Parts: sequence; C-alpha cells; structure tokens
Amino acid sequence: MVKSTIRALGVLCLLSLAACMGGESKVEQGNRDGVLHYGNGSEPQGLDPHVVTGVPENKIIRTLFEGLAVKNPYTLEPEPGVAERWDISADGKQITFHINPNARWSNGDPVTAHDYVWSWRRALDPNMGNQYAYMLYPLVNAEAYATGKLDDTEKLGVRAKNDLTLEVTLNAPTPYFIQLMDHYSTFAVHPETVSKHGGATDRFTPWTRVGNIVSNGPFVLTEWKLNRYIRVEKNPLYWNADNVKLNAVMFYPTENLTSEERMFRAGQLHYTNEVPLDKIPVYKSMDNSPFVQAPYLGTYYYLLNTEKPPMDDVRVRKALSMAVDRETLVSTVLQNAYVPAYSITPPDTLGYFPPKTFSYDPEKARQLLAEAGYPNGDNWPGLELTYNTSENHRKVAVAIQQMWKDVLNIEVSLANQEWKVYLDSVNQMNFQIARRGWIGDYVDPNNFLDLFITEGGNNNTGYSDPVYDEIILREAPNAPTREERYALFRKAETMLMDEMPILPIYTYTSKHLMHPSVKGIPPNLMDSLNIRYVWLDPNETLKAE
Repeated sequence: MVKSTIRALGVLCLLSLAACMGGESKVEQGNRDGVLHYGNGSEPQGLDPHVVTGVPENKIIRTLFEGLAVKNPYTLEPEPGVAERWDISADGKQITFHINPNARWSNGDPVTAHDYVWSWRRALDPNMGNQYAYMLYPLVNAEAYATGKLDDTEKLGVRAKNDLTLEVTLNAPTPYFIQLMDHYSTFAVHPETVSKHGGATDRFTPWTRVGNIVSNGPFVLTEWKLNRYIRVEKNPLYWNADNVKLNAVMFYPTENLTSEERMFRAGQLHYTNEVPLDKIPVYKSMDNSPFVQAPYLGTYYYLLNTEKPPMDDVRVRKALSMAVDRETLVSTVLQNAYVPAYSITPPDTLGYFPPKTFSYDPEKARQLLAEAGYPNGDNWPGLELTYNTSENHRKVAVAIQQMWKDVLNIEVSLANQEWKVYLDSVNQMNFQIARRGWIGDYVDPNNFLDLFITEGGNNNTGYSDPVYDEIILREAPNAPTREERYALFRKAETMLMDEMPILPIYTYTSKHLMHPSVKGIPPNLMDSLNIRYVWLDPNETLKAE
C-alpha cells in the first residue's frame, strides 16, 4: 500500500513538472490555438484509403477524407457525411445515396456520385491489391470483379444516376452496409489527382504527398515530417466547416509507450495512443486521473502461417494454443486490463456470443505435440514469433514464449520489426507466427469472420475452406432472421477454431491518457474518433490532486 502511494505521488509530481519548469507547453499552446496534439502509435504506411490497412493510418485518413456516412461517436449510429441522406428499398437490396450539393474536394471541385463509382471500381480492381476489397463484396458482382472472374465494371452494383445520386445494388440485405460507408476503404478519392500522379491502380504514388493530395474531409494535409509528426489543418471548403472547432491536429508516431507517456506528462500530448501496462495501476489509483478505459470491439491474436512447417500441422497449432494460459497472462502481465479470448469474435458483438471450442490444457497440448512428432519437444525445428515495436507486444510475446517452454519444452525465438517492415512481412506471409490485432470496422460479427475467407486480403494465414466461404459470403447474408444468421456464424467460427489458423489471446479494451481540456472524444466500443466533434477547453488543466 505504501509503495503504491509513493508511486502514485511520483507520477503526480511528474504530471505537474511541465508547469513547474515555466514556459508554455504544447498542450497549453494547443488549447489556446485550437491545435490537438495526438499520439498515433506508428508512422503511417501511407495515406491512400485503398492501400493502407492499419489503425494509425485510419486515424489520419478520417480527418482528411469523409465517407458517405460517418459514425456518431456517442451512439455509433451512422449519420450524414458526404451523403445528406439515403433511401433503402423495401427488400433491403437497393440503397440510394443523395450527395450533399455543398460537398467539395479541397481544390474546390464538387464531390459527385461519379467520384464514388470511379473510386469503388478502383478499390475492387484486382490490380489495386486492396486488402480491404472484400468490404465491398455485398455489392452485386463485386467479389467476381475483385477476384478476376469478371472484367466488366458496368456490371458492378454501383452507378451514378446523376451527379448527386448514387445507386447501390446489393446481393442480399446487408444490415451493416451503411456502417461500411465510414470505413476508409469505401471512401472516394479524387480521380483526376490520383491519375495525375500515376496509374489509377498504382500503389504508393506521390498523390498523397503534401502539396499533391486533394481530399474532401474536415482537414487538409499541410506537413509530413517522417517519423516526427503529421500536421493537418482545418479545410475551409469542407461542407460542415462552421461546426469544426479545431484548427489543426498534430499526429505523432509514438511506438515507444514509455516515451509517449513521458510526452503526455511533459505537456506535449493531449491524448496517447496507449498506456504502458506497468503504469495502469498507478493511474487507476489517482484522483482526477487522466486514464480513460472502455470496452473495445477488437481481438488480439497470433497469425499462424499454415503454409510453413511446423505450422502446417494442425496438431502443432492446437498444441501451441492450448499451452497458453490466457487467464494468468491477463491477470499478471496485462494487469487485468483485457479479457481472455478463445475465439476471433469478441463476446456480445451485437448480441452474438462465439463458441468456446478449447481451453488451457497442458496435458492435451503435450499429447498433440507428441502426435505431431515432437514428444517433449524432441526434434523441434524451431519457431519464430514476429511482432512490431511496442513494449506491450514484447511483454506478451515474452510471456507466451516462456509458457511454450514450460509446457511443451520448445524454443521459440522473437523477432521485433518496425511497423512498415512488420506489415510487409505479414502481407507477404514471410513469417511463422505473427502478432496481429483486429479492431472492428463496424459492429457486426461478420467483420471478424470475413477476415478468413479464401480471397480475404487480411487473411494472411493460408487458411482456405470453401464451406467456410460459402457460409460467410452467401448463406449468412441470406439468412431470414438474426438468430439463423448467428447460428451460421457460430458454425463457421467452430470450423475456424478447429483448424486453428489463428491463436486468439485477448479481447481489447481501449486505454488512453487524455488531458481534461479535450472534449468530444467519448469512450466507445469502437474507440471511434470523429474529429468534427472534438474541441479544446483552455480552462481545463491537468490537476495533481
């Protein structure tokens, strides 16, 4: 108890250090000037909505671009974005979006329905290599086009009736489709700008650089200092600019959690991407704590490359999973800040509860490993676990490495890679086991289960099952009731866990340090940031009480 108090006092002293040193901190200056200083985790891979896949990229792109609909951060319900309204047919298979006539690109061009037709064709083009192409598979013929089975774009279920009317035709009623309109993979890009700086489907062309990029969101890109910061400033041509309260946002690539926490304490950040695990008890014990935690629609898991030995043997994959004591991991290493996971889908995702097909079982794990030809770890060929730079990822990896040693008597090496290198390794399947986290793009179990369809751009396991594909892509979307749809999901998830191409570890919670001057970022299930709701109150200070 005494030690805890002393530690808390230490943090409190440091929280007040910036004020004691004299001079104005970035946070104080930002509060006065309307500039939000935001810890963003990693240097983004890029800013092309049809190329990137990560959360750090998502946060920045959503300030620069806007979809047909956006999420209300308080309710998570869709509300008008580029589309001022939409109509859904009685059978649920046709949606008509009415584009806001005041919507503009940052160069002054009007945003049109034709921009969306062009952009969705680009997003689905097999030459684009968009790992999120499957997000648009509810569209008629989208899957066939994205997989090269159809080359006639006129047959895609999207057309412009006129400049301001976009008509979408779906394969089946899709309850979550409007939610998808707030995901960056469905955003429109400015066709002329993309084409000016390379081919329409070329990846990582200069069109997203400062001075080149044309966007349609509440902010525009003004500075990008590699590995230092990205600055976006208020877009005066945004249709809802009068209600955007911030003047600018500074995004910082804060992979080192300890450094990020120090930046917060020194008044350099309003908001952190994460919190070091060892600091969570200290912040929880504080009065007027800046620590913010909430349930989060996401799962932390390990990808298992089923195409590389020894991971090509399902018995090895199951042995590794059953040798992980998730309860102990969460209670000790993770400070009870997460929930043990035994499936890819978080529990109670819109009323869906996944099956639990396995548990921590050391004896069964040893038996399976022996059956695979490695009794007591004999003849073990070695294994490498890849993760990206983060102290929390390292701690989890070290703990699981030790569990595998203790239970199975096998050696597993650890490989730490910088974010972009890690993404390349995963995308090229140049790994044996790789750390992965999936955050829900919309509130529906489908968003977790469609990751593992055969042509899914984020599958990255080698897992392929035509029966699984049929359930996810055709049977579940056409189920007449939610109960029948969820029953199909449980069947598919059972199949997935029986083959074990992934190793679920825990269900996320969001954890941030937030300065009290920050308003309009409520804790929510998706940790969703809608920048047009955010504002800074200069009268609020970080109290050390």
